Amino acid sequence: MGKIFERIYKEVKKIPRGKTATYGEIAKRAKTTPRVVGFALHQNPDPKNTPCHRVVFKDSSLSPGYVFGGVGKQKLILVDEGIKFTPEGKVKI
Repeated sequence: MGKIFERIYKEVKKIPRGKTATYGEIAKRAKTTPRVVGFALHQNPDPKNTPCHRVVFKDSSLSPGYVFGGVGKQKLILVDEGIKFTPEGKVKI
């Protein structure tokens, strides 16, 4: 899965600060499936430079499996980047 993961990380690095992308959007660009994107991000070797916190579900919700501190940490990072949330905890589109 090395080359697939590399393509996924390359696409995730393109998400600018203050923006998000869905697992499906990243999968389409990397020519794989959203599930494989999730596997790759769960194993992200360089979260400082590969901003996996900017990847969300297709309904704009956050993944409860965010490995770098949980959903609360992911939300704090996104809020710090200027992302707004709905009262239900989903990213405002």
